[in-house]
Amino acid sequence: MVTAITSFGRSGLYDWLIQRITAVILGLYTLFLVAFLVNNPELDFRAWSLLYSNTAMRIFSLMALLSLGAHCWIGLWSVSTDYLKPFSYRFLFQAVSGAAMFVYTVWGIQLLWGL
Repeated sequence: MVTAITSFGRSGLYDWLIQRITAVILGLYTLFLVAFLVNNPELDFRAWSLLYSNTAMRIFSLMALLSLGAHCWIGLWSVSTDYLKPFSYRFLFQAVSGAAMFVYTVWGIQLLWGL
């Protein structure tokens, strides 16, 4: 009964799995960008724009952006529930963190897709 109340119905396995999947996506995205930068030492705005005008790269970037949001949320939720014991502090921290992640995600989508 206590675990159902404190976890809001989510299982630890679900959070663990999402953390690992998002970490793999973020790792692959980072490796791709590092490889692209190493293979293009004379990188200019045109080459960078050409890379991000490709729909596959936009989708990959969107996956990375959404993965970053999910990864951060689970991490910050875990840290806040472990270390912020007073409900008011934990609620405020989670509300501010959630709002910031929402704003950054929407902003990233606007930048990525030119909306």
